Amino acid sequence: MKTSLFATVFACALAAGGARAQTFTLSSPDVSEGGTIASSHVYKGFGCTGDNVSPALSWSGAPTGTKSFALTVYDPDAPTGSGWWHWLIVNIPPLETKLAKNAGNPTAKLAPKMSIQTRTDFGAPGYGGPCPPKGDAPHHYIFTVFALDTDKLPVDTKTSAAFVGFNLHAHTLAKATLTATYGR
Repeated sequence: MKTSLFATVFACALAAGGARAQTFTLSSPDVSEGGTIASSHVYKGFGCTGDNVSPALSWSGAPTGTKSFALTVYDPDAPTGSGWWHWLIVNIPPLETKLAKNAGNPTAKLAPKMSIQTRTDFGAPGYGGPCPPKGDAPHHYIFTVFALDTDKLPVDTKTSAAFVGFNLHAHTLAKATLTATYGR
């Protein structure tokens, strides 16, 4: 009797341990949580003099059933009434777990094959770094990776951020964020 009670408790403990959900995380060697974004990642234009290079990013712990990933960079502090979309890249294959530094430059061809970079609030696809108005308090830049239940979103390079967001909302299994700041 003691043996079967022990076996039952042991089996339950194993099942509970195996049922724990992985933690979905996003990290970067170039941008730290709560840190200040370096000038190499700042926009070049609108009075900003950065290099406009997208940071390297990686993620882990995606949930079972993930069929693709998407990544966005959003500034909720932009004085527009609706924030500012700095980067949207979707249809990242499920075996990918990172974006290389400068993957946001469409001409560099560093983004994963089959992925699509859609139109940002700068008016074109690809990464557009931080460039808040002079004198504003530092803005927050939210990097978000989405684990999706579909292999492809119905978008192209001209698709608006709002439409991408609508589709992300409908297909997100999990998401992970990293937030950094920049001001001038």
